[in-house]
Amino acid sequence: MQGNPEFMRQAIQLATDNVTSGRGGPFGAVIVKDGVVIATGANHVTSSSDPTAHAEVTAIRNACQALGTFTLEGCELYTSCEPCPMCLAATYWARCKTIYYGCNAADAAKAGFDDAFLYAEMKKPLAERSLPILNLCPEDAWQAFAAWIESPMKVEY
Repeated sequence: MQGNPEFMRQAIQLATDNVTSGRGGPFGAVIVKDGVVIATGANHVTSSSDPTAHAEVTAIRNACQALGTFTLEGCELYTSCEPCPMCLAATYWARCKTIYYGCNAADAAKAGFDDAFLYAEMKKPLAERSLPILNLCPEDAWQAFAAWIESPMKVEY
């Protein structure tokens, strides 16, 4: 797979414009299906007070809304930088077929966006992570899964 440099340049331009306009961080993303741009996104973490408003997540949300679906099967993600763990997971959940990235994680770290600690945290057992993750009321919580299993209205995904 090769990708289209024009779509990558669009993602890079979104990232650059986002910085120079003061709207957010240096990240841009473009979602393409069948050679057509479906949606774009830029990092708006600080301007929207939303830690999940990364460029890739924003583009995924916009693409799903544009297509009227929760899956982006057949779509390609062009992103100005290698996705962080959250954005990578979101891209997998969205079922994009390919990710093309400009800068890598080491480049992002040089600019002050170091996600290495997140990758290290995910490899640790729950009890050893720096953010406590504790199981509480699992029997009660199962009610939601039981309702899902029995629901005739569920949409599999």
